[in-house]
Amino acid sequence: MVATTTIATLLAAEGGSYSLLPGLIAVPVLTAVLIALLPASRADYTKLAALVGSTITGAMTIYLLWNFDAADGGFQFVTQRDWVPGLGLSWFLAVDGISLFLVVLTGILFPIAILTTDPHHDAKPYYLWLMMLMAGSLGAFMALDLLLFFLFFEVVLVPMYFLIGGWGHGDRVYAAMKFFLYTMAASALMLVGIVSLVLLASGDTGGPTFDVTVLAENQQLSRVASFLVFGSFALAFAVKVPMFPVHTWLPDAHTEAPTAGSVILAGVMLKLGTYGLLRFGLYLFPEVVRDLAPLFLTLGVVGIVYGAAVATMQKDLKRLVAYSSVAHMGFIVLGIFAFNSQGLQGSVIQMVNHGISTGALFILVGWIYDRRHTREIAALGGLQRSAPMMAGVFTLVMLSSIGLPGLNGFVGEFLILLGAFSSARWWAVVAVTGVILAALYLLWAYQRSFHGPAEGENATMEDLRLSELLGIMPLLVLIVFLGIYPKPVLERIEPAVNELIAHMESKDPDFQEDEPVPTVRAGTPGLVQAAEEAHEEGQAESDGESSEEEAGE
Repeated sequence: MVATTTIATLLAAEGGSYSLLPGLIAVPVLTAVLIALLPASRADYTKLAALVGSTITGAMTIYLLWNFDAADGGFQFVTQRDWVPGLGLSWFLAVDGISLFLVVLTGILFPIAILTTDPHHDAKPYYLWLMMLMAGSLGAFMALDLLLFFLFFEVVLVPMYFLIGGWGHGDRVYAAMKFFLYTMAASALMLVGIVSLVLLASGDTGGPTFDVTVLAENQQLSRVASFLVFGSFALAFAVKVPMFPVHTWLPDAHTEAPTAGSVILAGVMLKLGTYGLLRFGLYLFPEVVRDLAPLFLTLGVVGIVYGAAVATMQKDLKRLVAYSSVAHMGFIVLGIFAFNSQGLQGSVIQMVNHGISTGALFILVGWIYDRRHTREIAALGGLQRSAPMMAGVFTLVMLSSIGLPGLNGFVGEFLILLGAFSSARWWAVVAVTGVILAALYLLWAYQRSFHGPAEGENATMEDLRLSELLGIMPLLVLIVFLGIYPKPVLERIEPAVNELIAHMESKDPDFQEDEPVPTVRAGTPGLVQAAEEAHEEGQAESDGESSEEEAGE
């Protein structure tokens, strides 16, 4: 209690505003500086420093969640200071229900990734890059100044490039270079779009400004200019997601990256793309995204089916999980461009769920590789006999990735399909096949890896150690908790989603949210609720008709 009070006192800034958000960036940066000053010979000190720094940052994100006003759909914990006033630049950080849980997810995944994995060499620069990656990821999720967002969006490329190239496997240099060139080229185009938007909108905003909230309310670009600027944003975000057909960097990067790199890449960095589409695409260009929705819905559905189909053919267990991310991110894109409350809520919570489930899968695959020195599915088999605890944990995480009811993956996929079915019915029908294919490739991979006779090294593979089980336990708890009781998350996401939809309606006269489907909440059977509401509406209509007949008589 004393520690919590002390933290709150330290985070209180002048004027009653909060400096908590800058602190979330400062702590990892200061930790990286501390690691740089530590002697290279003490690798245990560097890991301890990284673990303490990331854990403190994670505790601060929990504090943020605890003090977040669930009923407020606007931006909270706002920190805004002039940076370069003449150019309209400011240090503008804030969170709402859309970005809140991505910040918390980042705060949780980094200490778990550090705790459950170890570098095989050069621990000092390894943990330094991880801390810089954490700072950049948190900054990107909180920045509401376009140039500030771009800087954080770009900063994360450098640590991940060095993590893949320096501590990866196999063709790690090729994978790192491919990752960097793909994302850097698309981001450079986004910078052109940002500058163009600010200059073209300066007449509407009373001067140049990079403030997203001001631009969203006041910019009135021509149709052609809006399409071109949005196109520059969309390409950068599509590569980061990644969406089909600009996804080819992802399997290589995931396969060759160290385990912690894969966990953060899948759990955090991919969300920068879908978050960018939500925060900047829908918010700044509502008319354009409505016109281009069929294109993005099609690409999202193609990603779902293609990612699942290709994952089924993979021989490498880690590469299979990598292609599963393409399919899962396609679901998130589908929900975003459904343009209704259910779809958008489902997309946000599915970003979190994917980070939890896929992050846990990469940790487990990494442990298997450390023990067997192979990820080839054909070389595994019978692992359930020698490592029953490993098999049990893998089963739980695998079922959550499939979307089994009662686990976290089901909630997001169900809401996305519910929202998409009401506004993009045929796309939703095709997307359902992705759910079936996910069950196929994950169950088949599990069967070949864990069932059957155990031969050679498979028969003597070490089971999960207690320290490993405790390290991954927070993710297992979240998998079950969010599957059974998602209400605390959804009730914080919903007001921000409704604010976004209201903004889109106010800026685009032709935009109208589709007829809402009853929202499924924890403890309320959705079909029963829908039936009851339909019955009440029918009863009301019947009573109205009876009254009219009596009046006529």
